[in-house]
Amino acid sequence: MPELSSKRTEFLSFQPPAISEAEIEAVSETLRSGWLTTGPRTAELEARMRDYLEAEHVLAVSSCTAALHLSLVALGIGPGDEVITTSLTWPATANVIVHCGATPVFADIRPDTLNIDPERVRTLVNERTRAIVPVDLYGQPADLDELVALGLPIVEDAAHAAESRYRGRKIGAISDLTCFSLYATKNIAAGEGGLIATDRDDLAAALDDLRVMRRGHGSLYDIAVPGYKANLSDVLSSIALVQLDKVEEHAEIRTRQVAIYDEGLAGLGGLEAVARDTRDVHANHLYVVRVTFAGRDDVQRALTDENIGTSIHFLPVHRLSAYRDRLAPGQPELPVTDQAGDEVLSLPLSPAHSDDDIRDAVAAIHRVHERLS
Repeated sequence: MPELSSKRTEFLSFQPPAISEAEIEAVSETLRSGWLTTGPRTAELEARMRDYLEAEHVLAVSSCTAALHLSLVALGIGPGDEVITTSLTWPATANVIVHCGATPVFADIRPDTLNIDPERVRTLVNERTRAIVPVDLYGQPADLDELVALGLPIVEDAAHAAESRYRGRKIGAISDLTCFSLYATKNIAAGEGGLIATDRDDLAAALDDLRVMRRGHGSLYDIAVPGYKANLSDVLSSIALVQLDKVEEHAEIRTRQVAIYDEGLAGLGGLEAVARDTRDVHANHLYVVRVTFAGRDDVQRALTDENIGTSIHFLPVHRLSAYRDRLAPGQPELPVTDQAGDEVLSLPLSPAHSDDDIRDAVAAIHRVHERLS
């Protein structure tokens, strides 16, 4: 057992953003430039992310939800269609399917990584299936080769996976469309925002029309399609650019924090970290354990009493009230998803934390384990 610290006197936030004077100055410079909406900094962010993601095209949009929605619209998804996805995700992954008028069909997940199970996906494909939306959960890439082999368009929800590599390939150019998040808690955090990466020229052109509502100026402007207001502002892009400068530094911090958890929690019965596939580069966006030594909610409350903030990623979407009456006919049972939804607990992980903060979390978990197991 590692040497344990005493209970914290100050609350340890779950995942605070790692913001410095550099981000503040970048916003100030943008405000002084006169560009508040989409402008040169957004263009720079797209160019730099093309290089970083090793993709032909990157389009900046207002959120990852917008990225997912526009991607499905660009593929022509609509009423009568079915889209297969996972239920262990933030509801936005399923919401955008409904926004298109299509029906989400939930496939069960793998018990190790908790990512969507390609074999379960295969059994759900029918003549109405138009796309698959896998999630790179917690920063672990989904089993992309097996999903691509099914021959359907892939819209990858990579909100957790900006730094990830799958079998040596950078996430961003494997799926037809890959969607990233710049939300406040993400590894590249701008507060809000999203990115769509693709190697397909046709989809990039369609997305460019969909994210803004006009082309041209004065009396010569026109619209090619009835699009959406989903562009990203230069103010947010300026923050994302500074965060991109720090992405390797922050990745090293997260990797070190994950190692502290792995070592400090090893051997605790009824507490198991969600698996990370060693063939891939995990983005370490979240450190998630499965809790079985006591009720997950009881453990979460006990950690709060220890001044340790935690979160849950995620409650299964198919059990939420908005979806109980929306399930596709023949929607299969999801026993692996249901069990994970009752057990998963996310522990503090952020470049804003010190190593001692993570050790405090480990010590608190040991004390809670001793009391409740």
